Amino acid sequence: MSSSVSVANEGGVAILTIDNPPVNALSFHVREPLMQALIALQEEASVVAIVIACAGRTFVAGADITEFGRPVQQPELRAIVAALEAIAKPTVAAIHGTAFGGGLELVLGCHFRVADQGAKLGLPEVKLGLLPGGGGTVRLPRLVGAVKALRMIVSGTPIGADEAHGAGLVDAVFAGDLTTHAVNFAREMARKGGPFTPVRDRDEGLRETDLAAFDAEAADLAGKARGLEAPIACAQAVRNAVTLPFDEALAAERALFVKLVASDQSRAQRHLFFAEREAAKLPGNVVKRRIARVGVIGAGTMGGGIAMAFANGGFPVTLLETSQEALQRGLATIEKNYAVSVARRSLSEDAKRQRLGQFKGSIDHADLADCDLIVEAAFEDMAVKKEIFGKLDAVAKPGAILATNTSYLDIDEIAASTSRPQDVLGLHFFSPANVMKLLEIVRAQKTAPDALATVVDLARRIGKVAVVVGVCHGFVGNRMLAARGSELEALLLEGAAPSRIDKAFIDFGWPMGPFQMGDLAGLDIGWRNRKARGLTAVIADTLCEQGRFGQKTGRGFYLYENGSRTPVPDPEVEALIRDKAAEKGIAPRTIGADEIIERTLYPLVNEGAKILEEGIAARASDIDVVWVNGYGFPVGKGGPMFWAGLEGGARIVERLEYWHERTGKDVFKPAPLLKRMAETGSWEAGSTAGIRG
Repeated sequence: MSSSVSVANEGGVAILTIDNPPVNALSFHVREPLMQALIALQEEASVVAIVIACAGRTFVAGADITEFGRPVQQPELRAIVAALEAIAKPTVAAIHGTAFGGGLELVLGCHFRVADQGAKLGLPEVKLGLLPGGGGTVRLPRLVGAVKALRMIVSGTPIGADEAHGAGLVDAVFAGDLTTHAVNFAREMARKGGPFTPVRDRDEGLRETDLAAFDAEAADLAGKARGLEAPIACAQAVRNAVTLPFDEALAAERALFVKLVASDQSRAQRHLFFAEREAAKLPGNVVKRRIARVGVIGAGTMGGGIAMAFANGGFPVTLLETSQEALQRGLATIEKNYAVSVARRSLSEDAKRQRLGQFKGSIDHADLADCDLIVEAAFEDMAVKKEIFGKLDAVAKPGAILATNTSYLDIDEIAASTSRPQDVLGLHFFSPANVMKLLEIVRAQKTAPDALATVVDLARRIGKVAVVVGVCHGFVGNRMLAARGSELEALLLEGAAPSRIDKAFIDFGWPMGPFQMGDLAGLDIGWRNRKARGLTAVIADTLCEQGRFGQKTGRGFYLYENGSRTPVPDPEVEALIRDKAAEKGIAPRTIGADEIIERTLYPLVNEGAKILEEGIAARASDIDVVWVNGYGFPVGKGGPMFWAGLEGGARIVERLEYWHERTGKDVFKPAPLLKRMAETGSWEAGSTAGIRG
């Protein structure tokens, strides 16, 4: 029929195959011939049953989200599903790979669903700030029950074929040739005869729904949404499936979808979806190096986490430490971390043993000779790192990639301590490295293109979101973090308590405020960094001098009583702030949330503009990916650079100029690129090839 949809007749069973690589998205050029085929097959006398299958590596993995926000081209998915439900012959979806979003809604229009053993099914629209708009919230509960559907839709987390079978979503699971099994299944259903009941007319999942239990579950999920609109709308749509007639619930779902798709939150989340994919693209097409074994230097918190990240990705890891005692301590921590995962049932005991079997411990640099990538995660000290890289230069095999996990230091200087600077780059993991998604990949001045391309691909293989950045103090994330925090001490001295500032951040959408974060990470980390750079912070430095390093000492900006992780305001800290303010002649005043945001997040955006101007980041969207995945910037605001557009560039420039005039601080001086953005409404795009090492 078309290059995207074809039909074959196998003994009276029509096999309708969708072929729209790479993920068989339901674009208009798929929907149009698909609808035509269904109409024709409904009337075709020689066809007794219909199987919908897909070519390539997956079933339909979703709608074409590039079409969202544009005028809808008919037929849309809802019309196709309705056409499927009107067919009197048995219809069977043959699911392999993933049936996500619109793909799952399509198969919910069929009478039956069969899957191969590796298939996954889900409705992940919530991750784009949306809800399923093709009937998914109304049909799924009819098969799996309201609470199961609620959990699937609000979380967006897919389920496997066996779980789907047990829940009633899939009618059979097969191994081997799925299409052949699906054809035989369809022929048998036709032989048994109808009538064949569409999902819309089934109610087994809705019978005896406990609405009180449903509402309690929905309230709990809404509480975890942290200001996001889509999870709450998803819960309402599933509830409608229980309480309203089918057509009314379907219409209500559509109204919620239309509202969400036009919202700033969904625009922000769709922006991030494309931004993550764009960030992983590099110019040119170079041959990547082979990575078979990874070495990690340092078995502490960061090094152990990095080693786990690679082991979790299936790579054998040589873990190096300076002493046998430190090595055993690090390996014991890794084993403990895996044991926690087993206890939480996120990892099986067999998987734990397999992953622990990936580790080889050593205290001899010579044992790194067979590694294709070596990641240094030692103490944040230039002399220490240069000494390590000098040793690596002597033992690493030719072509091995040498990476440093430094958060701040000059990688060009580190690379200069070797005879192979083309093999040196930065891999800035975020703690805990086995959990956090972000990986800042730092391209040094002489980093070879194939080395860079290799680690970008490697990041994907270990489940990380990669962003390529250039060399400067703090790179993208920590450099902007310094700008965000530049006014925190001044705000404290002028009258804003730590809890007041943290509340302004949480109300904005951050998971926690800067003082809570500092206590969690350890105040001594920033203290050491300030001392190394000759900087001071009167409140934070005094706390550190008193041995108040945060949660690990039970005291920081807050109190943490009896091992609790819950911050409690400390009168001693408040008294310290008042005393230091009095010494400086600063009279306390009431500071509102708007001022806190202006003096912290506007400098954050301004520093991002400077980073773009300097070629440290290739795209404004790359900065957004860094801040959402590494620092907790609210997903629903799309990252600092996207949010700047929502906030209004002109307003940001105006308020920065106000604070610059009032304080004289350079952090408030608007960057030229920010001023241009205020005029044009968009950031200038760069290219990864132009990132300055």
